[in-house]
Amino acid sequence: MVDWDLAVATAQRLAGPGPAVTDSEARDAVAELRRLAAEAESHVYGFTGLDASGATAPLVVVDRGNWARANAQSMRTIIAPLERKLQKGRERTPFQRVGPKVTGLQTGALLAFLASKVLGQFDPFWSGRFGGPDDGAHGRLLLVAPNIVHVERELGVDPHDFRLWVTLHEETHRVQFTAVPWLRDHLAGEIEAFVAATDVDPGAFVTRARDAVRALAESARSGGDGGGGSILDLVQTPAQKAVIDRVTAFMSLLEGHADVVMDGVGPEVIPSVDTIRRRFQRRRYSSVGLDRTFRRLLGLDAKMRQYRDGAAFVNAVVDRVGMSGFNRIWDSPETLPSKDEIADPVAWVRRVHGTPALGRDGA
Repeated sequence: MVDWDLAVATAQRLAGPGPAVTDSEARDAVAELRRLAAEAESHVYGFTGLDASGATAPLVVVDRGNWARANAQSMRTIIAPLERKLQKGRERTPFQRVGPKVTGLQTGALLAFLASKVLGQFDPFWSGRFGGPDDGAHGRLLLVAPNIVHVERELGVDPHDFRLWVTLHEETHRVQFTAVPWLRDHLAGEIEAFVAATDVDPGAFVTRARDAVRALAESARSGGDGGGGSILDLVQTPAQKAVIDRVTAFMSLLEGHADVVMDGVGPEVIPSVDTIRRRFQRRRYSSVGLDRTFRRLLGLDAKMRQYRDGAAFVNAVVDRVGMSGFNRIWDSPETLPSKDEIADPVAWVRRVHGTPALGRDGA
């Protein structure tokens, strides 16, 4: 389906190196990010009570090109079951020989756009050897040094404070998946369910794609604020939408939880956290023009809502049952919130705890 070597080469060519820095500045930034990530892990444990000391998930500080390479590997792993399903029983055609080149270029352009935006990312599916057996690692954390430097300069904030603020969020994701190892299998299961629900009939897909193009064109004519979804939203089958609803709730929980940790720990250890938060939030929602269009079509606007809705859910639950009561959420897949419960935290408290408790002590 995809020429992955071409995708990586395209991404590395289009993403660019990032801001101009000296060799000394680059080395110092990498060393500080490593040091702050280790510091952030202890802050996350102190705030959440989640103990990730028994699992391994390495930290890798990367440039844009290596972030693109890492994500190409992850994408290849994720879509492999779908690729097998689409190719099963089909003869190879001239288009199939050309198609991977086209999708390789498209994927590379997508990776290039994201590689210039992402500050950090936890990859739960990395196992140390691409395509090989699990070596005991529970994923890896990627910090994109050029982008962190670019944003701290753009915002005009203290570099040390900003880097600690970013690592608090990203280390929370590493702690989530290492302290609660079943999360990775749960997410992998949802991906398998999505693939199983995929309609591989070309006619049905073309019909949905045609409807998607029509909807996107109408959204563009109306200014792009008509509530339309991303490209993926528009080509999903009903069964896939059900999976996406569950994954949306799951990701809202993880992103919101990380934001709550940043807000909870930040005032104690980051002197300029209020300035950072205010300027970063303004930047999150201020994209315009082509950048805004890409964000909407790729579903990145929905990701911004995940931060907001997930944080509101976490704060509401902690207000009612305390952090230990909230941590029941990590017991099993059955205690994860549904999409409806993300919007109604009391419903989750009632289902899991049996009563909508009123205080942090559970009383």
